[in-house]
Amino acid sequence: MTVFCVLLGAVPALILVWCVLLAPRRGQAGWEALSGARYAHRGLHDLSRGRPENSMAAFRAAVEAGFGAELDVHLMAGGALAVVHDSSLRRVCGRDAAIEDLTAAELKDYPLQGTAERIPLLEDVLALFEGKTPLVIELKAERGNAAALTDAVMSALDGWQGTYCIESFHPAVLLRLKRAYPDVIRGQLSQNFLRGSEVGGLPWLGRAALTHLLTTVFTKPDFIAYNHQDRACVSLRLMKRLYGVHEVGWTIRDREAMERLEREGVPVIFEGFVP
Repeated sequence: MTVFCVLLGAVPALILVWCVLLAPRRGQAGWEALSGARYAHRGLHDLSRGRPENSMAAFRAAVEAGFGAELDVHLMAGGALAVVHDSSLRRVCGRDAAIEDLTAAELKDYPLQGTAERIPLLEDVLALFEGKTPLVIELKAERGNAAALTDAVMSALDGWQGTYCIESFHPAVLLRLKRAYPDVIRGQLSQNFLRGSEVGGLPWLGRAALTHLLTTVFTKPDFIAYNHQDRACVSLRLMKRLYGVHEVGWTIRDREAMERLEREGVPVIFEGFVP
């Protein structure tokens, strides 16, 4: 009975610690300019119209329709920045190659999904969006290159006249932003990593920490970009209730879900339909 009472008495302290671990950064300027847009996931892609994901055609279509865009960035050999989702190019190019092993000059040999489009460089996408709609830029850290990738992206954005934020699943990217680029709005990407098989070889404890946003104590994100199907996550709900943390919903594939999130003030990243 005594042991039970001790454990019961420890519960409030554990809850308090949990809440402290979840405290984000608050009050960073610039969120209003980002929150009013809808973001086309990997551009306004439609393969039936010759616009594969993360292609210049898809990004042009987003701009022309008045949408912002979400895009993915990898650091290539030689320091160039490629806009493509996967490290492996098997899915989008049908080739057994990793984007980190290629140079910018080699991209001409990698057509996207059987179209005339090629993997674009970040500099080309930035030129398209400059002075127009905002960007959600996801950094895809691979092979321990989180700091180098972050530095390269921030160098590319230096002097760029546009609205953007940076997000990543990898907490090391957010930690680099916090330490070296504190003025940039940064977001932690997450979802329920406890479903299904292991993610990226992470053990259960690591997947639990990412699912429940426990790296927040170190990285202090400005927003949480959470898979909208998993947003019942207790940690996300606590962060919203206690701290009013900004939330971004991904990936929205129907109008009803989009409108439900927008009624709650949650900006959306959408694909598969045109709002």
